[in-house]
Amino acid sequence: MARDPESQSRRLLRRLRETMAEDSAGQARLDRIVALIASSMGSEVCSIYLFRDAETLELCATEGLNPEAVHQTRMRVGEGLVGRVARRAQPVNTADAPATRGFRYMPETGEEVYSSFLGVPVQRLGETLGVLVVQSKTKREFTADEVYALEVVAMVIAEMAELGAFVGEGAALSVRHKQPAMFRGGIGQEGTAEGHVWLHEPRVMVTNPIAEDPDVELDRLRDAVETLRGSLDAMLDDAGALEKDHREVLEAYRMFAQSRSWLKRMEADVASGLSAEAAVEKEQSAARARMAAVPDPYLRERLHDLDDLSNRLLRTLTGQGKDTGAEMPKDAILVARNIGPGELLDYGRTGLRGIVLEQGSVGSHAAIVARAWAIPLIINAEGITTEALNGDHIMVDGDQGVAHLRPDDTVVTAFRDKIAMQAKAQERYAGLRDQPAEARCGSVVELHMNAGLIADLPSLGTSGAEGVGLFRTELQFLARSTVPKRGELAAIYARVLDAAGGKRVVFRTLDIGSDKVLPYMKPQDEPNPALGWRAIRVGLDKPGVMRMQLQALIRAAAGRRLTVMFPFVAQFDEYKAARTAVLDELNREERLGHILPEHVEIGAMLETPSLAFAPRQFYEMADFISIGGNDLKQFFFAADRENERVRRRYDTLNVSYLTFIEQIVERCRQTATPLSFCGEDAGRPVEAVCFAAMGLRTLSMRPASIGPVKSLIRRVNLDEARRVIDKARGSGAQSVRGAVMDWLRTLS
Repeated sequence: MARDPESQSRRLLRRLRETMAEDSAGQARLDRIVALIASSMGSEVCSIYLFRDAETLELCATEGLNPEAVHQTRMRVGEGLVGRVARRAQPVNTADAPATRGFRYMPETGEEVYSSFLGVPVQRLGETLGVLVVQSKTKREFTADEVYALEVVAMVIAEMAELGAFVGEGAALSVRHKQPAMFRGGIGQEGTAEGHVWLHEPRVMVTNPIAEDPDVELDRLRDAVETLRGSLDAMLDDAGALEKDHREVLEAYRMFAQSRSWLKRMEADVASGLSAEAAVEKEQSAARARMAAVPDPYLRERLHDLDDLSNRLLRTLTGQGKDTGAEMPKDAILVARNIGPGELLDYGRTGLRGIVLEQGSVGSHAAIVARAWAIPLIINAEGITTEALNGDHIMVDGDQGVAHLRPDDTVVTAFRDKIAMQAKAQERYAGLRDQPAEARCGSVVELHMNAGLIADLPSLGTSGAEGVGLFRTELQFLARSTVPKRGELAAIYARVLDAAGGKRVVFRTLDIGSDKVLPYMKPQDEPNPALGWRAIRVGLDKPGVMRMQLQALIRAAAGRRLTVMFPFVAQFDEYKAARTAVLDELNREERLGHILPEHVEIGAMLETPSLAFAPRQFYEMADFISIGGNDLKQFFFAADRENERVRRRYDTLNVSYLTFIEQIVERCRQTATPLSFCGEDAGRPVEAVCFAAMGLRTLSMRPASIGPVKSLIRRVNLDEARRVIDKARGSGAQSVRGAVMDWLRTLS
């Protein structure tokens, strides 16, 4: 065999291109390809295994093994040497396959006489489609040149499979992107939606994986890289001298683009016979494979930068920009690997019915916006961006964390029945819009809505909310690349108050840190960001930012009522310092001759257990307190709400947690401090009834939850609910949920 990897692979790819040009069915093409590879590499056996489902590989073509084993031999991922290649997405090269650990003997293939084994993954952009294998009787390891040549061919086979070159009978040779697929992920925002896929970054299709003239392809590659570098230089020139942190990110980006080793690897791939586009994609697949194996989040982020650069380069080479000319459907379900708040807000609430992400978290920017828009969001739906195409029919079940892509008729019928039932319930709730949430015992619970965008405010009227219990001010900071100006913020806050029409709006000051990192603020290297430098801690350490926001809020009120709430207060001194900052700004604004608010309330979010045990003076000084249920629950149970393994492990209606809530209610009662509960649990009807029974008379939730919560509260007697809860607590039960649910079933 020739020692020159370039001539070896180039010769093989040229013959492969000739085979592909022939008019033949998918199975015949595969059969010719394995014969061609075996002949070119001087091996007795060449076989192609493709996935028939997510966990099963099927022998789809072979030269040298028993032909009757084709489409009959199957194995699970991880099973045998072929399964090991598929699981690890890395080559296996051994001189003595039967003696190698993990070898699986398959008598129907007749492969026991072959000693040497080389298997490489057939993969595209990190997605493994199958395994390409060569075997021979002679005991020897395949050379590095031979491994490289087979990897290049496997990459081309992956592209051909993506383009539908091997369509035939059976699941393994079915048309890609046509079959129904279900993706299970995490629940970012509850709700259901049906629509059609809109890809945030449309897939770049490489239609010419094999180079006709390597010299021409090298010139194309180098020109595209120069264009990419030029565009990054222009971005840096436009970054501005004041945006140091943003500039540092772009500098790191440019460093990757200037990398000689990156370009050198792609040039070697082109010299081996790949087109410029295929060479870029081959390196991109390698980067994604490394990304999946790297545990360090910083290194993963750097590999993500390299992945994004590859996308930019591919778009330059193919001319396939983000604007493909396709028109976004009116019932769009956005599908993306991940998305920033600014990009998401650009779509607008009216343009999207739901969102499905491969990455993300329950506290991510996308989740915040999805909650504000009251549209379902699924996170961590692994693999959906490689399977979905623009315009695909999709059904999103945010209640279960499931996305049905190209669903069959059975799923469609069941899903639409569920949507219809929810629509009927919403009609029933609409009739209660102007009715109070008055329980049968006469107790009235105030229901407020959470918001973060001006576009949310129309829900004040349509949902029946009595005010805005939480307006998240960080979205105005997260959605831009520079610090917003005081005048801009004042104008936004004034519009919020205008839209509220005199109803109370609780403005939560900037709640950043943890998973909410400003694009222009240098990320902090913290082992546990949720317990780190965030929210009020940032505000007190960066008094200039806090002062600017407080000034904007005071000027926006302009003679109207102003309600300010500080997040993540852990001790009395933090609240005192924040309250003093508000009073100082009020005095300053008065000296400047600005109109002061008619009335000012300064409150705190109780999100840390420590604040529940603060001195009595805190409760006397605070104008109001809002329990931040999302954070308080994770700290109470020491269960990270970003961790899917533990976030649902502990029940909100756990006896210990309800007893803790009861203690907070009692402390506020003693000092006549107004108290509310804000968070996802407030919007769950059963939990809301229990909170009300424990003495909470104000709840704040997403607008869509107000109707269901009000409906149940109006059906129950809270005194009776309290007796059920107390009896369950006295019985030694871990949670009161079972007892409460049994009681609710007895109601008429």
